[in-house]
Amino acid sequence: MTAATPLANDERDDVPTVAEAYKTKLGTMYEGKIEEFLEVMGPKYKGRVQLIFFSPPFPLKRKKKYGNKEGQEYVDWLAGLAPRLAELLTDDGSLVIEVGNAWDPGHPTMSLLPLKSLIEFSERGELKVCQQFICNNPARLPSPIQWVNVERIRVKDSYTHVWWMSKVEKPKVRQRSVLREYSDSMKKLLRTKKYNAGARPSEHVIGAESFFTDNGGAIPPSVLEFSNTNSGGPYRRYLKARGLKAHPAPMQGPLAEWFIKFLTDDGDLVLDPFGGSNTTGAAAEQLGRKWIAVEPMHDYIEGSKGRFAQFAGEGAAEKLPEQP
Repeated sequence: MTAATPLANDERDDVPTVAEAYKTKLGTMYEGKIEEFLEVMGPKYKGRVQLIFFSPPFPLKRKKKYGNKEGQEYVDWLAGLAPRLAELLTDDGSLVIEVGNAWDPGHPTMSLLPLKSLIEFSERGELKVCQQFICNNPARLPSPIQWVNVERIRVKDSYTHVWWMSKVEKPKVRQRSVLREYSDSMKKLLRTKKYNAGARPSEHVIGAESFFTDNGGAIPPSVLEFSNTNSGGPYRRYLKARGLKAHPAPMQGPLAEWFIKFLTDDGDLVLDPFGGSNTTGAAAEQLGRKWIAVEPMHDYIEGSKGRFAQFAGEGAAEKLPEQP
């Protein structure tokens, strides 16, 4: 494949550059930092993005090999992106951000950096918080190791914060697209039409009629649960065949799919400003949404092409995203 196509060609060091790394039927992966993308490509996408869905590098108080901001520096950096990202949204668009927990290094105490960063992001971007979600991963390995496994004075940290924001109070929502299958007891109630209606100890009066309507499924709660355990999929096989390293913190595919179905329609545009292994782009492609993703690490971009092997059918190894 040929080299990525640069979208800013000025030779001065202070001029941001971003490049088209590859394209699929519905989307484009850009190579570059999100700050560079916003400066170079922001005007093109202003007011066109229906959903910005992302998981930024988590706020840590120590450096990791894949890079991250620290402490208050992280809060200021992330919040500084909020107004520029908000400009890209349609009038009824949504922004969903997932942030993990942070622990004080060397101590069995949690940092408030994740919550501070989310609050500051919302305020700086003048974004309304439509709803807060918790995403629990029951398959996550026990951590922090020292306090959970060694000293056994804490239980494993298994969830992340997910905040849904928008410029307006009532953005586009497709609640019926994420309904869950009814429980056996609810199916029985719909079949028999027998329900113990009347007053409750809470003084609420429950009418039976409201429970007899089949709405196609149950409304999901704001606590979501997904296990990120698909290690044998096309992405992993693609990495192994080419000797590429996996992204150290990949987005959970089912989480991206859930919010894309919840907040967009066919043909809408989805943006992931921290593309990583491009889980978001692959989920959008599968659901018939247009997408753009931004990622500065070339190795992660190369590996992310494996996310699209499932759309190429048999012989997919040589039928992956094209270079521009």
